[in-house]
This record gives sequence, structure tokens and C-alpha cells, in this order.
Amino acid sequence: MGKKTQSCVLLLLCLSGLVHCSAAFVLWTAIVEISYERNNETVDKYCECGVFGREASLMKAEGIVTLPKGDPRGCGPDPGYNRNSSSPPWIALVKRGNCTFSEKINAAKGAAGVVIYNVDGSGNSTTPMVHSDAPNIVAIMIGNILGKELAKLVKNGTDVVMFIEVGSPHGPWTDTYWLYFLSIAFFIVTAASIAYFVFISANRLYNLGMHRRNEKKLKSEAKRAIRRLQVRTLKRGDEETNFDTHMCAVCIDAYKAGDVVTVLTCDHIFHKACIEPWLLEKRTCPMCKCDILSALGVEEEVKESIPVESPPEVTVITVAGGETMYEVPLSDPGSSGPERQQHRYDNRAFEGDSEAARG
Repeated sequence: MGKKTQSCVLLLLCLSGLVHCSAAFVLWTAIVEISYERNNETVDKYCECGVFGREASLMKAEGIVTLPKGDPRGCGPDPGYNRNSSSPPWIALVKRGNCTFSEKINAAKGAAGVVIYNVDGSGNSTTPMVHSDAPNIVAIMIGNILGKELAKLVKNGTDVVMFIEVGSPHGPWTDTYWLYFLSIAFFIVTAASIAYFVFISANRLYNLGMHRRNEKKLKSEAKRAIRRLQVRTLKRGDEETNFDTHMCAVCIDAYKAGDVVTVLTCDHIFHKACIEPWLLEKRTCPMCKCDILSALGVEEEVKESIPVESPPEVTVITVAGGETMYEVPLSDPGSSGPERQQHRYDNRAFEGDSEAARG
């Protein structure tokens, strides 16, 4: 059962490791909403077409779309933006390429968020961004077509307001085959756990039932033994009633004339009403622990077989008579074979010294 427990624990650890590794590959989409004025009309567009960076903050952001003054890729320590403060909120729109994502994000200081659009010829496709040197900021990637459209509007002097919201997760957890695998693994672990606990419970119930049956048989044997015990009624003048020192060891009351007592095989007496319940449970004398079943020759049909280990041998030195010898086993008592030998020592020399000392 110990090996089964270890197997279940290892399987759970493996599954937790798979969950932890898979969580690192989960990507969150970004919902992008833009709003601007054209010919005195408000144009609103809405799409779930962005992807958050791996180290980005998963939170909402909004602001006026702002381009770098020079290089549209926003590289360099100071690419220059028309808005250097965070009020009113603004969102930097830069093109992918020439430098790392972290450099682009760090260059847009004060922005409520950074939107990076993909390279030319990539359509509206996006790729995951890794920007470990610029964490904890709203940073998303959008497709090239949408990015060029927004850049063109801003260059023409149109104020474009962008709203960014957190979309849905995508990754191994959302893959159909991965979900099937997880479902099967979860079912296997659950079934193994249930089977293990059912086995443990059944084993305990079986052992409990065996114990109860053995106790029932032992009580039956004890009843047979109790019926064979001597029962008598105390009378005035009996030794047990003459001294207060004689008392029942079960109820600690002194014996009185008229008390019905039971005499055990060890000659200890007790009140009949006190000793019978005790014998049914213990089957031994409360004072000397004498087993009434063995003393009366009553053998129970079924007893729990409990292996009893014999105590280790103990060296015993016996001194007796004129030809006294010490018999001392020098080897390990637990060893066997020719190495286990006993040596005898003559004790007469010690006796002579003792007599000389006594004068």
C-alpha cells in the first residue's frame, strides 16, 4: 500500500508540473476598440485582434494614439513623442523592428500603454512578445494592416482614441486534444484514488469484523469458564466478613454476610456481580492476571494469531556448591553457528580469596 501511495503522489506531482509548464505558454488576447471623428461622424471599430506580451500587465488601458516623431519603430533612448506627460492619457503606437520590444516599451515613458504593430507583409497576424526588461505595463501587438491604418489616421491629424481590454486565454489549455488528455489523466487519478480508499476501507472493515467475531467467540468461551467457577454466599463468621481489609478489588467495598462471591482459580474472591462483567472483557484475574480460560482448560475455537517474538537470551551466572562454575556466553546471543561458543571459568580461586579475606 505504501508503493501505491507513492505512485499516486508522483502522478499528482507530474500533473501539477504539466499544469505549471503549460501555464507559461498561455497567451491572452486583447480587445481593441478605436474611436475617431470623420466628416462630422464618429467612427467606432471593435475587434479582438491584439495579443498581450508575456510580461505585460493584464488590465484595461485607454488614451489618445500617439506616434514617435522620427522613426516609426520608436527605437533609441529618446524617440520623441508629442505627449511626454500622462495627462491626458495616451497610447504609443510603434512599428516592429530595429530594436527589442523592451527598448520600444521603455522609450514610451508616460504612456498608458504601448501598441506594437507587426512588420510589413504579415497581414493581420501577430506573434507573442517577450519583454522581460519592461514588465508591468500594458503592451500588446496588433496586425500590420490595422497598425498602418491607425498610423495613417494619426499622421493626417485625426485624434484616435483607443480602448484596450483583456480578452480570452489561448494556449495548450484551450487545445481540444490537450483537454482530452487532461480529462483522461484526471479520470485515471480519480479512479486510482477511489480504488485505493475503497481498498483501505474494505481492509479496515474486514479487520474490524474479524476482531468483533473473535471477541464474540472469546466472550462465549469466557461465559463457559465463568459457569465453572465456584460461587458461594458469605455467612457470618466467614473470614472474609471478619476483617475490613478483605474487600472486592473491583468495587473496593468490604464483604458482608449475604454477599454472593465468585472464587477464581487463583483463589481470589470477588463479588459475583462485579467480577463477571470484568471476566467477560478481560478474562483474567484483576489482582494476579491469571487467565481463567487456561486455568480451567477451556480453549477458544478462534483466537487472533499474534506472533510473539521470543525475548533475547540473557547471560545468567549461577553460583552454587563447591564445584562452582561460571557459564558465560561471550559471543552475541543472537548469533548462531560455530562462532557461538560458551566458556567455563573455575570459581574455586575466587572462593579461596574470599575465605582468606574473612580470616
